[in-house]
Amino acid sequence: MIIEKFSYDNRIVRNFAVATIVWGIIGMLVGLIAALQIPFPSLNAGPLFTFGRVRPVHTNAIIFAFVGNGIFMGLYYSLQRLCKARMFSDKLSKIHFWGWQSIIVLAALTLLTGHTTGKEYAELEWPIDILITVIWVIFGINMFGTIIKRRERHLYVAIWFYIATVVTVAILHIVNSIEIPVSILKSYPVYAGVQDALVQWWYGHNAVAFFLTTPYLGLMYYFVPKAANRPVYSYRLSIIHFWALIFLYIWAGPHHLLYTSLPEWAQSLGIVFSIMLIAPSWGGMINGLLTLRGAWDRVREDVVLKFMVVAITAYGMATFEGPMLSLKSVNAISHFTDWTIAHVHVGGLGWNGMLTFGVLYWLIPRIYKTELYSKKLASFHFWIATLGILFYAIPMYWAGFTQSLMWKEFTADGVLRYPNFLETVTQIIPMYKLRALGGFLYLSGTITMAYNLVKTMRAGTLEANEPAEAAKLEVLTVEPTGHWHRWIERRPIQMLLLSLAVILIGGMVEMIPTFLIKSNIPTIASVKPYTPLELQGRDIYIREGCYTCHSQMIRPFRSETERYGEYSKAGEFIYDHPFQWGSKRTGPDLQREGGKYPNVWHYNHLIDPTTMSPGSIMPSYSFMETDDLDTTSTGPKIRAMITLGVPYPKDYDKIANRDLQKQADIIALDLKKNGVGISSRKEIIAIIAYLQRLGIDIKTSPMSDNAVKP
Repeated sequence: MIIEKFSYDNRIVRNFAVATIVWGIIGMLVGLIAALQIPFPSLNAGPLFTFGRVRPVHTNAIIFAFVGNGIFMGLYYSLQRLCKARMFSDKLSKIHFWGWQSIIVLAALTLLTGHTTGKEYAELEWPIDILITVIWVIFGINMFGTIIKRRERHLYVAIWFYIATVVTVAILHIVNSIEIPVSILKSYPVYAGVQDALVQWWYGHNAVAFFLTTPYLGLMYYFVPKAANRPVYSYRLSIIHFWALIFLYIWAGPHHLLYTSLPEWAQSLGIVFSIMLIAPSWGGMINGLLTLRGAWDRVREDVVLKFMVVAITAYGMATFEGPMLSLKSVNAISHFTDWTIAHVHVGGLGWNGMLTFGVLYWLIPRIYKTELYSKKLASFHFWIATLGILFYAIPMYWAGFTQSLMWKEFTADGVLRYPNFLETVTQIIPMYKLRALGGFLYLSGTITMAYNLVKTMRAGTLEANEPAEAAKLEVLTVEPTGHWHRWIERRPIQMLLLSLAVILIGGMVEMIPTFLIKSNIPTIASVKPYTPLELQGRDIYIREGCYTCHSQMIRPFRSETERYGEYSKAGEFIYDHPFQWGSKRTGPDLQREGGKYPNVWHYNHLIDPTTMSPGSIMPSYSFMETDDLDTTSTGPKIRAMITLGVPYPKDYDKIANRDLQKQADIIALDLKKNGVGISSRKEIIAIIAYLQRLGIDIKTSPMSDNAVKP
């Protein structure tokens, strides 16, 4: 046996820890601003700081900046010790760190300036998508290089989850990011309508699964036993948990699209696999909690364990609620409401947030070789964060139930009791204020933690290169006997390939028929491509994040067809790159908006929403009245659409602006007749054209005289 001396790289762990804290505070602060903008619309400061632009900055900052850096912090610390090896390359570690921070900064800048793909959790434009791919590959090389040069033969369960995360996130990101560039910061996805929705929520649900869940389960399997000084409860349960989870999770994406135009068979698959997910998810929760058996007395005193217990409990709650929300009877109540927002934040604030805090409190004193500065401040953080979760989630559950009941209620005469959608919004404004209070409490706890950990760092000294020693890994000619799973645990490449095969099955079964079998998306002869002006208006709609508050998907419920009109058909969306079905209704559905109101109504509503809808919480978009429409992009956009199969005439890109101007002049003339003098070259003209187009291709009722026919 040869004993080798080496050192662990704690500097990279420290860097990711600091980034986790900094981006956590920034992401939560942006979330608090977004939460306040709903009950207090005057806080919208257009064009850069309207809710539609701020909200995706918040989601990306929390998911990829706060949680992402938290993953890398925990992984870099645990992987070195589990492999008994320093990271494969210090240089790659540094490139990974600074590359990831660059991505975060670029994401914030581009989203605030309106450069977005309009796809939830995947809003970043194509150059940043490429940078993400490059940095992820660098991270993967560094991780697998470390595993391959390890001095510990056995791959501990945490590493299984790390491997599945790296391979699956890569596949998800690449498949969902296939797009046609129009300019340096503009692109269209190659998928349209139903297909785009399926791919997006295959990605969106599994981004939650393989970015917010599997790596954090790896952290749970490492840090909970370390903090409790107890072994994992069950090795066999961890095997079942891992393989069942990664196989089942990948199928569940369609449960985000129940009662939509997605084919019924795909919806049913999503439901079935979502329900089955309860078993492995709760298996992981049980394994985590029972690891603390015999240590419950310590939980009362140890604040790190308190954070971890609440995190694992929140994971259990969220992974039970998710499958329940996948049942059609429950989804009919929850979808498009704030119930979904509550569900997501139980997972985000409870599972990801509390586990991250627990890991930080455990890890920072160790790499700085000192004691935590203040256990009382840490305890204060625990209680105020827990209180913040309650003040956030409970009002959102209440709001969700209220919304659904009001949307669906009919009078004894068979008419909608609340035909004015705004009534259902103003009713729950107190809940939004309480939600903001919960966010403020949670943020206050995070700031308290930052102060506590900074004082801890200053009291100690970073052991940048922590000395270690271990026996050199010898090549075995005879396989040791033991559990059958030991074979795969000793072979990281085989585990990678097997994990890849397991996660590909579900995606292929759901997507291949949807793309190849034409009957899944029947076409409608009356549905035509958008005119150039409407296409430009649609891009402005996407730029402003209107999809964050409005849906374009009328479900086949009487309450919705009475309120909005004919339910949505798959064939209506064949030219929609990207789809705009939405996932939350803070405002009404817009699928049948075309011809519903005259042009002047839309103009006034965009300039000052309260003039048309007293009490509205929609931001003002008055800047569109003065901003000129960029018609230089019309030709490239039409060419991109032709490349994607949209049937514009040959060489139409060369004359598209001529038709654009004709339609714009008609709308401007109509506005002038109604007392509004405005140039036909302004952005507001384009977005009015888009809104007047929505749903009219299959409308059975006549259009308004003021709506422009394509």
